[in-house]
Amino acid sequence: MAMQNPVGRANYEPNSWGAEGGPREDPEGGFVSHRTPVEGEKQRVRSETFADHYSQARQFYISQTEVEQKHIADAFVFELSKVEHLPIRERMVSHLLNVDADLADEVGKGLGLEQMPKSADAARPTRTDLPPSPPLSIIGNALHTLQGRKLGVLMTDGADGGLFETLQKEVKDEGAMLEVVAPQIGGVKDSKGQAIKAGQSVDGGPSVLYDAVAILVSEEGGAELAMHPRAKDFVSDAFSHCKLIGYVDAALPLLEAAGIAEDIDGGCVLLDGPDAVGVFLESCRDLRFWEREMNMVEPKE
Repeated sequence: MAMQNPVGRANYEPNSWGAEGGPREDPEGGFVSHRTPVEGEKQRVRSETFADHYSQARQFYISQTEVEQKHIADAFVFELSKVEHLPIRERMVSHLLNVDADLADEVGKGLGLEQMPKSADAARPTRTDLPPSPPLSIIGNALHTLQGRKLGVLMTDGADGGLFETLQKEVKDEGAMLEVVAPQIGGVKDSKGQAIKAGQSVDGGPSVLYDAVAILVSEEGGAELAMHPRAKDFVSDAFSHCKLIGYVDAALPLLEAAGIAEDIDGGCVLLDGPDAVGVFLESCRDLRFWEREMNMVEPKE
């Protein structure tokens, strides 16, 4: 056990930093358990299973959905891309080879390794007989509900008042919350001339704040938002984060400006009437349209 906190770049072992390799265990000065008669002998021992460093990691990985496995690989690539020295990046991939070959291959490709390293030496071989454990997956156990979720509605003056009222009522019936995002924090006036308060301005209310988004705009408002950088970010961020998107025809200029108009068949619902609101909210119960991520194409400039 650690008796002090070593200073310096590496406070762990084994490591490849420093002339002496950094801190090491001290068998003489470290903690020692002495035998004490109780019922038998008290000893400080460790089960042989402690030498199995990879089997639990493998079981966790194979228990994830395809989307989650992609997230894990992407996370390794992101973090290891910050590591300055190539040998350390390669060493990490060598450990991943003992977890899952496909995972290691994806990370290796993401890091641009010219060739894959050999798998790291293992004190005990990785168990391949452990079956997937469904409770380990977050997406696999996600609840099909809108309760407690929050819908962000990007609106402009002249937006369809009747459609907004239907959306507002059905969201409330679902036990969810709705917040209006407008060009200005003062809110908008809908097609009926009714004032609608805004919870956020588009400059300060990004789509990352919401579980799903809807775009209710007038033709004039849609054209104006297509020229607004933060409005384009609102849409493109929601799309890249695989959120469900409801939109009216007047929003097409904004979708085109955000570079997603050609890809709205999946996870995007045209709100062309009250019945479409129910279809949209039903799709929102899944929280994300993960198929979009598996076939992601970066939005066009």
